[in-house]
Amino acid sequence: MRPPPWLGSGTLGRDLALAAASLAGGLVLYSLGWQPQVRPDTGVPSALFLPPLLVMCAAVGMRRVAPRASLAVGTGALVVDTALGNSLGTILVYTQVLYDACVYGPPRLWRWLLRATIGLSLLGAVVGVVSLDNWRGVTIGVLVVLAGLLPVLTGISVRQYRDQAVAERARAEQTARLVELDRRQAVSAERARMARELHDVVANHLSAVAIHATAVLSVPGLDRGQVTSALHVIRESSVQGLAEMRQMIEVLREPATGDGPAGDGRAGPEVVTARLAEVDGLVERIQAAGLAVRVRTDGTPGPLPVGVDLAAYRIVQESLTNALKHGTGAAKLTIAYRPAEVVVTVENPVRAPGGGVPGAGAGLIGMRERVTLLAGRFTAGPRDGRWQVRAALPTGQGG
Repeated sequence: MRPPPWLGSGTLGRDLALAAASLAGGLVLYSLGWQPQVRPDTGVPSALFLPPLLVMCAAVGMRRVAPRASLAVGTGALVVDTALGNSLGTILVYTQVLYDACVYGPPRLWRWLLRATIGLSLLGAVVGVVSLDNWRGVTIGVLVVLAGLLPVLTGISVRQYRDQAVAERARAEQTARLVELDRRQAVSAERARMARELHDVVANHLSAVAIHATAVLSVPGLDRGQVTSALHVIRESSVQGLAEMRQMIEVLREPATGDGPAGDGRAGPEVVTARLAEVDGLVERIQAAGLAVRVRTDGTPGPLPVGVDLAAYRIVQESLTNALKHGTGAAKLTIAYRPAEVVVTVENPVRAPGGGVPGAGAGLIGMRERVTLLAGRFTAGPRDGRWQVRAALPTGQGG
């Protein structure tokens, strides 16, 4: 059964209930007529032991809201009770006051209490031996240990466990925040990667479509053959763009688990990503769109890492598309296979400002991001009156 809300952990109601329970226990001991217990021959009326007990129980009620005041009030009540002859109920309630002072008080308080109770225990043992002139006098020190030092040690242990639990909770929350931050960073990186792929797949082919559609609409008097040729280029660029879009969607989807959707045992479609080895087909499509491309290959082509292969292809695709949109109709492509890297260079003359198809500038940003992710080198800008794009991508195969 759960306690009512007013008796929940950390509430004033629980502190007052504990004080009331302590008072009830002390009154039970008082009703047995055991006052005083330590020095029964003092001749003090037993009723005088009730006020220290009441004050001690009040100190228990202040244990959480004012631990220092609780300790001071409880210690004062204990001094008065000791002067009267000591009652067992008041001493037992004081052990609760010591425990609460160590658990809820500031760190300096429990350190001071530890030193004080250790000192009083040793002092009690010495005084007992001296006063009784017998080693059995050490019993007084043992009583101080039981009523003072043990509650303090118990409170310190509980406080350390509580502080450790708080630290572990804070560490777990910090770990959860770091995990969430990593997740958000991963999502942002994935969104950036998808944006690059969408730009490379869609924008390049649509640029070719836009150029030829503009030519058909703006040039009067085209014969049937010229219109058909332009429509063929438009259709080829559209079909190629759709094919690459389907390939990218297949990559983003979860891989097939082996069986088809109907459980017929057919594997999912094989995804073929763009590769540098397919650059000849890309050049043919660009040439059909109206850009004369000279291709030069240095070194011996070899297998490349998947990321490098795709990045090199996309950089060539974007650079040739930019040359088609902003150039004068000619470009030079150089692919150099080196022991530790592959270098892609595209150069083209640039037409006068204001000519060509306008762009958003995302292509250069995407190319630079691709090269940076692969720890390569990228430059793009005018050089000797021409526009040059150069990307060096490390292959990790050299010494």
